[in-house]
Amino acid sequence: MSKFVIRPVPSGVKFDLHSANGQRIATSETYRTKAACLKGIASVRKNAPSAGLEDRTVPDWAPCANPRFELYEDKAGEYRFRLKAANGKTVAASQGYASLEACLNGVESVRNCAACAPVKEV
Repeated sequence: MSKFVIRPVPSGVKFDLHSANGQRIATSETYRTKAACLKGIASVRKNAPSAGLEDRTVPDWAPCANPRFELYEDKAGEYRFRLKAANGKTVAASQGYASLEACLNGVESVRNCAACAPVKEV
């Protein structure tokens, strides 16, 4: 079962979204409070299922309205995505993927599991 895991970090609190196999598929920014972190999770739950896909890995990519997943290639040549909420703020981001296909699978995992993933604290 997928789950959101809330964890403390030196400057506050973050969440990770883990897939059913335990792999981390998205992580949040650092929040100052647990309450703010829970609002971030609520934003992912609300925005991920209906978010469009803006593929910045292709020439002449077309902008997409928020909420959206932005796909891009980082400086190391890995593929990543970030989920932007309706207000344009990034609420979750991925790790690097070796292939575009793997990155797209990560986006689909977030879309499919975010709405019903329980929250666990560590």
